[in-house]
Amino acid sequence: MEIIKNLTPSHIIISLSVIIAGLFLAKIARLAITRLTKDSLSQHHSLLLQRIVYYTIVAIFLFTALQQIGINLGVILGAAGILSVALGFASQTSASNVISGLFLLGEKPFAVSDVIKVGTTTGEVISIDLLSVKLRTFDNLFVRIPNETIIKSEVTTITRFPIRRFDLPIGVAYKEDLARVTKVLMDVANELNSCLEEPAPQVFILGFGDSAINLQFSVWAKREEFFKFKNTLIQNIKIAFDNENIEIPFPHRTIYTGSITAPFPISQVNTASAAQDKTTLS
Repeated sequence: MEIIKNLTPSHIIISLSVIIAGLFLAKIARLAITRLTKDSLSQHHSLLLQRIVYYTIVAIFLFTALQQIGINLGVILGAAGILSVALGFASQTSASNVISGLFLLGEKPFAVSDVIKVGTTTGEVISIDLLSVKLRTFDNLFVRIPNETIIKSEVTTITRFPIRRFDLPIGVAYKEDLARVTKVLMDVANELNSCLEEPAPQVFILGFGDSAINLQFSVWAKREEFFKFKNTLIQNIKIAFDNENIEIPFPHRTIYTGSITAPFPISQVNTASAAQDKTTLS
């Protein structure tokens, strides 16, 4: 069976005109959807609808153009069906990613422009497609994560809620008055404008450490100010502790050899004298 019948130059011109018109109309339709769904749909769903409409219009005009030059679409569709079956067996991973992508579209754990963490990768979502999710990391790297990996992994959506809590671990010396330390920390939080009053800051006593009493200072801030807020809070606490002479200890080690053992003898040796004695002996 012939695929192309009675092909003439006029048919080719008409076919090319149909394809160009289809691309033009598809582009106009995509722009129209962008404007119409700006307020009613999320950015991700708007992009998905744009792609569906764009490729549908292109496909319709492409089939029309093929008919204009006399191509037998039945033969092409039959071959495409056989090819699709063969590709289906050969691309089970892609099929799994497509199914996972449909789950992501229905569940909506994150959206375009959200910041998420998948495993050790953290970045801004720039695209959610049927096969993968594209991220831009904070050091401006492009990362593609298959949808199947997203479904099977623990995903943290960092920008899901408008406020975040910063948990700062702090160690203070055993000699310090914990009530006084708590007051100093609360004063620092109250003087910081980016610190939220509700939920209120809290100080938790975690227990006795090797060299310090371990505390946790939990403070809330707005999402968009979070990283700047962390740096400012730590700097202000360091300044406040220095002004109040509150010690942040470093690890101490004590060597214990038993109650009946005499202490280790310690003597101070002058380096210059030791070098002179060594020269005299030699």
